[in-house]
Amino acid sequence: MELPVYLFTGFLEAGKTKFIQETLEDERFNAGERTLLLLCEEGVEEYNPDLFSGHNVFIEVLEDESRLNPEYLSMLQRKHNPQRVVLEYNGMWLLDDLYNTMPEGWVIYQEICFADANTFLSYNANLRQLTVDKLKSCEMIILNRAKPELDKMEVHRIIRGVSRKCDIAYEMENGDVVYDEMEDPLPFDLDADIVDIKEQDYAIWYRDISEEEDKYEGKTLRFKGIAVKSQKLPPKTFLCGRYLMVCCEDDITFAGLACQWDKPMTFESKDWVTVTAKVALKFSPVYEKRGPVLQVISVEPAEAPEQEVATFY
Repeated sequence: MELPVYLFTGFLEAGKTKFIQETLEDERFNAGERTLLLLCEEGVEEYNPDLFSGHNVFIEVLEDESRLNPEYLSMLQRKHNPQRVVLEYNGMWLLDDLYNTMPEGWVIYQEICFADANTFLSYNANLRQLTVDKLKSCEMIILNRAKPELDKMEVHRIIRGVSRKCDIAYEMENGDVVYDEMEDPLPFDLDADIVDIKEQDYAIWYRDISEEEDKYEGKTLRFKGIAVKSQKLPPKTFLCGRYLMVCCEDDITFAGLACQWDKPMTFESKDWVTVTAKVALKFSPVYEKRGPVLQVISVEPAEAPEQEVATFY
């Protein structure tokens, strides 16, 4: 049986406690369901359980990360027999540690991230890995205490560099809520005869073709990447791509696509090349599923870009 988990993330003093307090006071959300409120950090603002709708909320504090394990969480479930969990997560803990330790049956139904609009850019600059960690899977980010002079374009760019799917909302100092409705035009022309992917746009293109592959079917592309040959690949197949960094050096991975070419592969493995190819969506052993397979038209030698690792910023 599933146990719904409502997950609230963000750094200390970002507004999580206030939001959860108001949510549990709202009869539309809290109509009497037995709720385990699990706190992984305690900030300046404190909860007032007397204001919760009903007497159905059981608070447990989990400040020691070592207790973030299936056995302890299962014990809390047996103790309170909740119908759902509301979890205020510690901003300094990685979310994968939670995902990997949730007991069987615990399912995240909603994930919302909170940030102080006035410190968001600073946190991103100094704690990039943790910022990316909180943005990568949230459905919405709420930036509190936003001022009119906030550089929303810069905030938008940072968030969209990690996630194109989460909603972005600003709670202004006067209490008004403003939603980010900026469009994200691609930095290349998908209607061109040859879609030319510039060096600085590789990360954006790779994410886009990975997430919305159908719109690339039949398109002819040209891009620069590292060619990889291996006997483990199917005949007449090589990989072409670049190393990609989302947040920090620890998460650098090779991001490439399967390429099929009938001509002899005169280049060496790990050579930089410029590939022109037509996209076909079909099953490939490289992906072990259907995906974009590049039907190569030409391969030309190329110089390594000035910034060899592709990034979103």
